[in-house]
Amino acid sequence: MRILVTGGAGFIGSNLVERLLNEGHQVTVVDNLSGGRIDLLQDCLSNGRFRFENADLLDLETLVGIMDGHETVFHLAANSNIPEGRRKSDIDLQLGTIATYNVLEAMRRSGVREIGFSSSSVVYGEPTLVPTPEDYGPLFPISLYGASKLACEGLISAFCHNFGFQSWIFRFANICGRHSTHGVLLDFIRKLQDNPRELELLGNGRQAKPYLHVSECVDGMLYLWQRVRDRELVCCNLGCAGATSTDRIAQYLLDAMGLNDVGLRHTGGERGWPGDVPQVRLDCTRLRNLGWSAKCTSDEAVQLAAREVVQEVTCKLSS
Repeated sequence: MRILVTGGAGFIGSNLVERLLNEGHQVTVVDNLSGGRIDLLQDCLSNGRFRFENADLLDLETLVGIMDGHETVFHLAANSNIPEGRRKSDIDLQLGTIATYNVLEAMRRSGVREIGFSSSSVVYGEPTLVPTPEDYGPLFPISLYGASKLACEGLISAFCHNFGFQSWIFRFANICGRHSTHGVLLDFIRKLQDNPRELELLGNGRQAKPYLHVSECVDGMLYLWQRVRDRELVCCNLGCAGATSTDRIAQYLLDAMGLNDVGLRHTGGERGWPGDVPQVRLDCTRLRNLGWSAKCTSDEAVQLAAREVVQEVTCKLSS
């Protein structure tokens, strides 16, 4: 199958692209490298079924030209720096909502009718029902990133209804693992490089969320896409058992780095930043009833990811 992946040079995208190529698909990546890195696709560049397009999703006409001839889109491109939305309040509008409209419009013009979309648990805001199922509502996100993801879901639903699209919406838990370009593990590593004696943690350290390993994230996405094809729109939470606190993440990382006697300093407060949801638990019954569930718990995923990210950073520094 001919598949286009937006944001394919990013964290989840690069892992997805590798898997799609391994399964025999032809893959085109569209990425402007503002957050992604071409080196994450190093193992793909020599593959004859792979093509890379350095292009911006805000350039609709260029995107239409690239879209032609594809059968499916996995749309993963977005602003990956959630707190940045407070400093630049239109970044999620541009890189999230408008970019998603352009992807959908390019699909409409090119006759492409399938889209898998990387949404997020942040669309729930601070729900009163925990663990939170997909039919929870009303939805009131508390970050501009979350508001954009919810708007994108609405656009996808409308394009499905009006233009015969078929869509798979994945509401991700926090994702961790190899090829990380952002996230708490990298943030902690950078802080430790500046001060190896003390690690600053935003909030009180008790914030806890489910962390899904990126390999299982890709597994869940492809399982849903390949096996649930009898519905116009499918929306599933994509998470795992348990939740991992910020304090525990810090300890797993220190263990992976072999660091002892590092003090933890908390900035205080129940949330890390305005817009952060401090406690997240996802009800993944819907996807489990469809036949898929994560094998790793949240703690196991973070421990594995810590080792992978430390190894990648070490290799990068030594090269």
